[in-house]
Amino acid sequence: MSLLPVLSNLLSRASRALGLESVDRFPPGHQYARTRWDRAYFDVPSDLAPAQMEDAVCNAIANTPSIFAYVAHPTPRMQRTLLATIHARLRRASTAPTDLVAMLVDAYASPHTPEALPGLRAAIASTEGYDPSMRVAHLQAWLLDMPAAFDVIEAPGR
Repeated sequence: MSLLPVLSNLLSRASRALGLESVDRFPPGHQYARTRWDRAYFDVPSDLAPAQMEDAVCNAIANTPSIFAYVAHPTPRMQRTLLATIHARLRRASTAPTDLVAMLVDAYASPHTPEALPGLRAAIASTEGYDPSMRVAHLQAWLLDMPAAFDVIEAPGR
C-alpha cells in the first residue's frame, strides 16, 4: 500500500477541519442537504456550522443579488434575502428587478426548491407555458400584492 493516498487523505481532512477549504453544500443529513452553491461565487469555509454557512451565502446574496443564480435549491432564507432586494427595488421603482425575479422563477423549476412564502410556488406554476417576460411580470405583480411578507424578522436558529 502506498503512503501517498493516505497522506493526501489526511491532509485533505485537516484542511477541511481548519477551514482552509471552501464548501459548496451543507453537510450530509442537513435539512437543506440538496442546496448547492458555486464555490467561485461563495467563499464558505469548511469549518463553519450549517447556520453560519447559510449566513455567509445570504450575506453574499444581499451584497450581490445576481449571484443567486449560482445557488441550486436555495433555502427559504436565501430566497427571502433575494425577495427583500426585489421588494426594495419594486418600492423604489427606479429599476425593475426583472433579472432577479427571473432567477427566482428559474429556482422554482425544480420541485426540490423549498417554498419561501406561502403561495409562491403556486404563483410561479400558474404562469407555466407563458413567455418568460410574462412570467416575470406576473410574479412581480404578485409580489407587489404581498408587502407584509417581506417584513419577516429572521430569528437565529436554536
